[in-house]
Amino acid sequence: MNMKIKLFMGFGILLVLIFALAGVGMNRLTGTDSSIKEIYENRYQKVRISTQVRNDAAELAKGIVNLLLIDTDDSDKKNAEAVKTLSGKVMQGLQQIDTFSKEGKERELADEVLLHGNRFLDYKDQVVRLNQSGRQAEANALRTSVGIELQDKFTHSMGNLTNYHDEAMDAAISQALNDNQQTLTYTGLLTLAGLLLSVGIMLWILLGFTRGLSVLSAMLKSFASGKWGDMAYRVPITSNDEFGKLADVFNRLADDLEQATASERALHRMNEDTLWLQTQIAHMYAMLEDSRKVEEMAQTFIGELARIVGAQDGAFYVLKQTASGTKLVLAGTYARSESTAAAELPLGEGLVGQCAKDGKPIMIEGVGGDYGGIRSAFGELEPLTLTVQPVEYDDEVIAVFELVSLKTFSELEQKLIKQTSENLGVTLSALMGRLRIEELLRIHQALTDELQTQSEELLSQQDELKASNEKLEEQTRALRASEEQLQRQQEELEQSNEALLRKTAELEEQVRETEEVNRQIELAKEKLEKQTLELALASRYKSEFLANMSHELRTPLNSLLILSQLLKENKERNLTGKQVEYAETIYSSGCDLLKLIDDVLDLAKVESGRMELHEETVCLQETAESMRKTFGPLARSKGLSFEVDFGGETPGQIQTDSGRLKQILKNLLSNAFKFTHAGSVRLTIRQLAEPRPMVAFEVEDTGIGISPDKQQLIFEAFQQADGTTSRKYGGTGL
Repeated sequence: MNMKIKLFMGFGILLVLIFALAGVGMNRLTGTDSSIKEIYENRYQKVRISTQVRNDAAELAKGIVNLLLIDTDDSDKKNAEAVKTLSGKVMQGLQQIDTFSKEGKERELADEVLLHGNRFLDYKDQVVRLNQSGRQAEANALRTSVGIELQDKFTHSMGNLTNYHDEAMDAAISQALNDNQQTLTYTGLLTLAGLLLSVGIMLWILLGFTRGLSVLSAMLKSFASGKWGDMAYRVPITSNDEFGKLADVFNRLADDLEQATASERALHRMNEDTLWLQTQIAHMYAMLEDSRKVEEMAQTFIGELARIVGAQDGAFYVLKQTASGTKLVLAGTYARSESTAAAELPLGEGLVGQCAKDGKPIMIEGVGGDYGGIRSAFGELEPLTLTVQPVEYDDEVIAVFELVSLKTFSELEQKLIKQTSENLGVTLSALMGRLRIEELLRIHQALTDELQTQSEELLSQQDELKASNEKLEEQTRALRASEEQLQRQQEELEQSNEALLRKTAELEEQVRETEEVNRQIELAKEKLEKQTLELALASRYKSEFLANMSHELRTPLNSLLILSQLLKENKERNLTGKQVEYAETIYSSGCDLLKLIDDVLDLAKVESGRMELHEETVCLQETAESMRKTFGPLARSKGLSFEVDFGGETPGQIQTDSGRLKQILKNLLSNAFKFTHAGSVRLTIRQLAEPRPMVAFEVEDTGIGISPDKQQLIFEAFQQADGTTSRKYGGTGL
């Protein structure tokens, strides 16, 4: 029998025992729960109600006594109310007793309670009527002759019923305790039998595992000794159970491990090669990172790479544009002086030139003594290995390097040469780009210095011309005395003076223009940089503010729209027509406000400075009615007269953006009501014929008005007629 069947049998029997114990426990818990529910809902509640009725009856008797003995208006009213309340409680308790009382003795005791309770309540009603009619003496006599006896009988019957329920509750609790004790006894016996059976099953399974573990121990010892690869240490198979199968698996595993070990050694060597390759590449990059010149980087690269791969000679060429075309220029060598290598090579000449032209590496191995027919960077080569590798960036060759060795490069060294050339392309291109930028900066600085020198020369010439002008003026004053004799010479001198003045003015203008251009360039540059930073910061703040305020604005507005919609529908029909009209106005204004918020939050519209118009057919009568509903309540609250008139032959419909039209009218009417304290506000809609056919919307009010010098100002964005900090009326001026 295999271990799986043994385990299934053993644990199956244990599960049966566990479920049996669980079933007994759940059955007992269910019975206990039913007993507790019976004790609480049937017995305890009955005892509580009986006790409560008994106490209420005693309080009712006390209230009757107080009603009869204390004779004041306040006490009579208070005691009568207390008697009425307690009577209701007693009557309610009697109804509950009548409801839950069953047959047998309980029913007899309940009937007795109901009989005496009803008599006691009848007696109470008689006493209350006598007291209300002012016959307190008869009421006291009734209480003495009949009331005390009825109260005692009612109280005694209630005590009998309470004692009966107390005894029944004690009997139920005792029965529940006895049932629990029997359950504990049966459960203990069943548990003991289950434990004995479990011990037997465990011993049976344990013996099977012990034999199998001996086989497993022999396997582990073989692994620990490291002799699992020897056929003499294979585990013998002595059984057909799982441990026998495990021994067979172990024997096959030993065979597989021999093969896996060989593969692991090969993978380990591959990982070591990869680690070496990455380490050398990182080392090369770190050394090249601090280079500031192309020659310095080339010398460092060819020298370090030759030392790593074991090359004896090396040269590094960089492609440069010359007057005669693109050439390879020697930038660095290793183990030889630059005089023994070609200083320049045209594309396609020699192995180096051909490699730069094709963009493909060239490798020659086992070259014999007759190699002299092939020219390298150093001339004729002895038997050796030659490698020429291009350096590319963006699929373009920017440099070529050559390595010469007396041994054959391994595959790992060839990978290193290829990958370092790829990394060098990026580094060398970045360095050359940086050097070109520095050269352009030097040229720009030289041009700036030259311009400054020319400006200084112009200023010097201007000073000289001023001095010449002063001398000519002195000569002119001296010659004026002999004007008649030297008239012709005077005219010539004046012409020369005018020419000099024009030249001086031209030079001064050129100097001023040059200085102004330079100053404007610097100011424009500084202003643009500052504006760029300010615009970026303002745009970010605006975007963040509008995004954060979106939900803050919409949440209360949506609540307002929902509530006004509910009021407008008036499903309960409890609002007047005017209130429904107000609700419609609130809902319409809220929708308009939501559209405005959408426009404000549309960053594209705000930044572009425009609003898109959506033309549609607009009914002027509906527009006028909307304005009347919106501002009618405001006019009534301020005591103003609000009129909407149609003048002349006004059309019924026009084509325009309804939302923008209402927005403008609401802004104008809001300002009219805001600045008007008495009088009227009028909205007139009429047809105009000149300068072209159109519909005019005119808003007039009897408010404070706008002074003529401010009428153009208020149409500017965020401007008001009174924009001082002490202004009376608030607002943004939008």
